[in-house]
Order: sequence, then C-alpha cells, then structure tokens
Amino acid sequence: MLDKAVTLLETFRPDGGTYRLTELAERTGLTKTTVFRIAADLVRLGLLERTGDTYRLGGKLFELGSLVPRRQDLREAALPFLQDLFEATRETVHLGVREGHEVVYVERIHGHDVLPLPSRIGGRLPLTCTGVGKALLAFSGAELAEEVLAQPLPSLTPYSITDPARLRTAIEQAQVSGLAYEEQEAALGVSCIAAPVFDGAVAVAALSVAVPRARYRPAQLAPAVRTAALGLSRVLRSGG
Repeated sequence: MLDKAVTLLETFRPDGGTYRLTELAERTGLTKTTVFRIAADLVRLGLLERTGDTYRLGGKLFELGSLVPRRQDLREAALPFLQDLFEATRETVHLGVREGHEVVYVERIHGHDVLPLPSRIGGRLPLTCTGVGKALLAFSGAELAEEVLAQPLPSLTPYSITDPARLRTAIEQAQVSGLAYEEQEAALGVSCIAAPVFDGAVAVAALSVAVPRARYRPAQLAPAVRTAALGLSRVLRSGG
C-alpha cells in the first residue's frame, strides 16, 4: 500500500497541478476504488489537498521536504551567495542538485520581472536542457556523462541539444571553462549561465543566472556566477 501511495504522489510531478480521481487512476494504472481510498488517507494526513473533485499536493509535503538535512544545509549555506548573485545581476538565480539524470531545484530567487521558466523549487528538469544541469553533468564523473550520452536526449524547446556529439562538446567546454551555457534550451527567449559547486572532487550542486535573450551578456554575467559558485564551494569544503 505504501508503494501505491508513493506512486500516487509521484503523478503530480513535475508540474504540481491538480487532477481528478479518474485522471489519477489513469496516470497510476490503479483502480478508481484504490485511488479513492489512498487519496482519502493522504488528504487526512495532509499529504494531499482536495478541493471539490480535484486533488493537489498538500502543504505537509513541503514541510517534510524542508527538513531533509542535506538539502536544508546546502540551501542555508547557499542563500547568501544566491542573494549576492541576484544583487549583482538583478536577474533570476537558481540552485540545483542532481538526482539521477535530472536536476532538482532547491532554491530560486527572482525579481519583479518573472521569466517564463519551467523551473520551480522542488521541480525537476533534464540535466541536458538546463545550465544547472549541464554544470552538474560536466562535473559529476565521466560515468554519468556516458550514461546520459548513450540515451535519447530529451527536448524542451527546438533549441534543446538532442545530438550526443554536440552535448559532448558542450560538456567538454564546461569542464575547461568551469561554466555551462544554455541558450533557449529550457524555455524560449531565456538563456542561462551556470557554475558547479563542490564539496570534494565532484559537484554537489550548481547555481545559475537566467536572463531574457535581450539582456544576455555572457562576458558580464560569467564572473558573478563564477564568484558565487567559488564562494559557496569554499564554505562547503571548510564545513562552515
């Protein structure tokens, strides 16, 4: 029953939308009776919320997620550097970690000019379509890169890299420069520069700045991104 409950909760990612009972049954492959019973228990526990005949994720999940020690410690250590990066650029900044072949966004800061980005705190996107993801991919070991390159590459926009040779080149360039670049590969009209964050030999996270194409100035943005990533890495390595 626990497996079925997790399956039901996982149907809500990555968009976090609302679903009717019939839609949940279709997405999980479970019977409507089973979904109704499990959903009722999850609503009672605060893991789901019900409004009329639709369900959405409950606030209890956010509370539990914020208690995960590794991510909470990383987020708290990163916030000053993310805030500095935002102040230096006045653009949307992200912090992400890797789970499998996806990037999970731990924090995001944006100003009044909100970009039409698919990223959200707790959301997942392919490593290959985002600046944060490419930075993680480039500095998480050769084995991971080969795994990703051996599989069909996902596409979020017409600009997403789906050619393994092009992606390999992008990874190699990131490894040389210490920066990963993404141009309209996750969202049209938006480009991004990211840098890896280290606590040891491999990247434990990456941070980025995302800007509208009209304001995309890599030479101006890159030093601020690099500085923030180096500062956070220094703090993590020192244990402070």
